[in-house]
Amino acid sequence: MKTKERRSRLAVGLISGTSMDGIDAALVRLSGSADRPRVRLLAFVTVPYPSEVRQRIMNVAAGVHIKAAGISQLNFLLGELFANAALRVCRAGHIAPGRVSVIGSHGQTIYHQGAPEPSVGLKGPAGPNTLQIAEPAVIAERTGAPVVADFRTADMAAGGQGAPLVPMVDYLLLRDSRKGTVALNIGGIANVTVIPAKGRPADVFGFDTGPGNIVSDALMRHFTGGREQYDAGGRVAARGKVNEPMLADMLCHPFFSQPPPKSAGREQFGGDFVQHCFLSRKKYRFEDLLRTSLELTAQTIVDALARFVSPETTINRLIVSGGGAHNRTLLKRLAELLPGLTVELSGRYGLPVDAKEAIAFAILADRTMHGLPGNLPRVTGARRAVVLGKIVHP
Repeated sequence: MKTKERRSRLAVGLISGTSMDGIDAALVRLSGSADRPRVRLLAFVTVPYPSEVRQRIMNVAAGVHIKAAGISQLNFLLGELFANAALRVCRAGHIAPGRVSVIGSHGQTIYHQGAPEPSVGLKGPAGPNTLQIAEPAVIAERTGAPVVADFRTADMAAGGQGAPLVPMVDYLLLRDSRKGTVALNIGGIANVTVIPAKGRPADVFGFDTGPGNIVSDALMRHFTGGREQYDAGGRVAARGKVNEPMLADMLCHPFFSQPPPKSAGREQFGGDFVQHCFLSRKKYRFEDLLRTSLELTAQTIVDALARFVSPETTINRLIVSGGGAHNRTLLKRLAELLPGLTVELSGRYGLPVDAKEAIAFAILADRTMHGLPGNLPRVTGARRAVVLGKIVHP
């Protein structure tokens, strides 16, 4: 049954992803029904983290010893920074913060464990768990708007992996009655949403495919002494050659053959992975290492589609978003490996490639405020659809 048409409303989405380089903030106007929302992007800003803050976050995520006081302080500090990002995007859109109906803050993930693993300091395995910080009470107080945060935990409580969550928004905005669609987001981690033609929510599935930009970004920072944070346009990788034995070794990582639902992060493909698979190999050229990391991203995406998607449904188009959408070398390689698919950018559908995830959390927060579920159980593995997040009123 169609959901009743609702008046237009303003929402802000905030997120800092696996790359941990800053906060993306999107201001959107939402209208229409819940099952077919209309979205208009009014403003988008990216607010880089101060270098010392980014290093603190990276240290926590890498498991560097830190007292509880340090994590607590960082939580409140990031709350201030996320609030500032929300205020900045409102100024950019010439909107008073008080007019915003909701702010959806994904926060900053510092740990995510989607499946049971050995526990730290306790007997037996630890169940799935996750931790995003950037105190929502601070955001609500500074902006005067309600804040929805901590999106992943309700899905995990219902037996899911807590990620990915953007597939709900992909379904709402990108489904097509005639074309099977894969929405590919290449952030630090790459993930796909699979939307069959004429698909219903129960037909949609998705999962993380493996490393997106996380490895290449780490290599750029290492070999440039921190002067370059990423390989702009894939220009450095384009000069290199793939090291086939190294690539073959990495493709044996158990994550790639694990069936969905599955999610990944720095725990699988962060500093330890980069050190073991790339930086420990002293005799190889920087350009070759970067080209090999790009090939790892491309081949694991293509392999995931062949292994887990093609047997399930017919796909006609690949819609790409995220920072990796700017990497022309990577997009060219994907087009070469997927000759049967139309490869497009999400901006063609009103979702600018850099802003898409921030837009998604504005939409998910709006759904939460109206008591609507935000997860897709087939994507996350949850037992049922649930309303996501925790609401903080100013």
